[in-house]
This record gives sequence, C-alpha cells and structure tokens, in this order.
Amino acid sequence: MRKKISDQAVKSFILRSAFDKEILLSKNPDFPKISIVIPSFNDGKFLEKTIVSILNQNYPNLELIIIDGGSTDNTLEIIKKYENYISYWISKKDKGLSDALNNGFSQATGELVNEMDADDIFLPNALLTVGKFFKENRYTDVIFGNMLNIDENDNVIGECVYTKFSRIVYQYEGVSIGSQSAFWKRELFKKVGMYNLNLKLSMDYDFFLRVSLAKAKFQYLPYFFSAMRRHKGSLTENFAYTPLYFQEISEIGKRYGKKKWLTPLLKFYSMGYRISNYLLQGDGDYVIGGLLRRVTKNKNIFSGK
Repeated sequence: MRKKISDQAVKSFILRSAFDKEILLSKNPDFPKISIVIPSFNDGKFLEKTIVSILNQNYPNLELIIIDGGSTDNTLEIIKKYENYISYWISKKDKGLSDALNNGFSQATGELVNEMDADDIFLPNALLTVGKFFKENRYTDVIFGNMLNIDENDNVIGECVYTKFSRIVYQYEGVSIGSQSAFWKRELFKKVGMYNLNLKLSMDYDFFLRVSLAKAKFQYLPYFFSAMRRHKGSLTENFAYTPLYFQEISEIGKRYGKKKWLTPLLKFYSMGYRISNYLLQGDGDYVIGGLLRRVTKNKNIFSGK
C-alpha cells in the first residue's frame, strides 16, 4: 500500500536548500551513477524548485544535465546559481523536446538515466531508493514508481499510482509509466535508439514501448518518486487530447504491430490485469477512484485510468 505525501511534505522539501555539498560532489562509486536530464525553455518560474528537488536528494553519484532551448527569462541566472552541481549545460535553440532530450542523453555517462521536466520535481529519497535497489538488482533495465500531480503553488492535486508492468497493458490500455518517475539503463539507447524526433508529445511512450518489445526487464517500486506540475503553461495541459496527440498514438500503434481488431478484447484484459494488481498491492481505493472517473468521463490519460 502506498504512503500518502502531504502538501507540507512537498513544500518543505523543495522550498529550501538542504543539500550537502561534499556528498553531492563526492562521486562515490559505491553508488550507481544516475544521470538526470532536464530540458527547459523559459521555465524560470519553476526551474529552481526542480533543481533543488534534485540536489536535496543528497545522492552521492549524481550527474545533472540541463539542455535549454535558448530561454529569454531568468533561466540562465538560475542555472548559473547552481552551476557547481551541474555536470553539463547548454542554452541554444533546438528542434524541440525530443531533440533537447536526445542532446542531454548523448552527454550522459550514468548507468541509469532519467528525464525530468523543468517544471516538475523529485520527491524525498527518490534517488537513494532507486540507487540502492539497482545496486542489488543489476539485471533490471527499467525501474519506475508512482507520481503525484501538483499545481503551480506546490499543492498536491492528484496522484498517478502504477503497478507491475505489462507490454500488452502499455500498448492497448495506455500510459502506465510516468517518465519523471522512471530510471533506465543508459545502454538501452544502443539497443532501441533514442527518442523519435518526429514525435512532439508521445516520445517517451514510443521509447518505452520499443524498450518493452526488446524484452527489457521492468521493475515497479511502490514509492512516489516525482511530482508532475499541472499548470496552464505545461505541455500536458495544453496538448492532452489534441488531434496531434491522437495522431501520434495511432501512428505508434501501427508502427509496432497494434492489432485494431484485438483492441476491445485486450483493453478489457488490460483493465482486469491492472485492477487485480492494484488490489494485490493494497491500492483498492485507487481502483475505486479510477472507476468513478471513467463513469463521469473524467478520464486521466496520464495515470492510465
């Protein structure tokens, strides 16, 4: 059963710097190196909170990479403020989000990689939890956990709870991994390639589908690793359910062999799979909430509900 995280716990973690310089700069090889890639463009309103949420992890083998698209707000001031803890950063015009992320992934040297949007945050102990698990389970290719939704004032407004990974569920039911709460072996890029530059909204969905088709090993951990910020300026709020989004999802399905005639049956299977796993992990209340959202047609695509 998941542990709830309060508004106060989120705010107290990101509104003050509580990191240890010596720990952050130690590059302790006893911990697997984790590379965090932040793509940004005029996100100065939230970027400092994102950076602080990473540094406050006090993870002893961290590589922080920021790829900025040529911001004209206060983004560069914030980056320079924390420059001693940033392994690599650049600010220049790019070809979009996928291009920015691929540029960051190309600079990464960590065993594990994560993408963190410039307006989202990590939650307490996320990196230590992932690092310790991976150290003892090197066979795992992708580690993922739960995610909160927060508003522009850092208040918790929802949660995305996930469960054991299934490729069928992922392909036929919808997103069942939040990329902010996912960490994967950098070597997977050699096997399946990086993000598709032709995709503007669904690049992470496409990537994890390719990873699953390559028979990678996924491991779900029942912790809240991150929080996605829902606000008017976010990609999520502006482009969810747009024609472009549905066009991309349709193209991805065709590209990787999704069978249209099987969709109703496998969607039904997928719902049953997820409900049974939620009940087994003690998240029955989340199931009830998800079913109520379906009934009222307030479907939340990002939690797969």
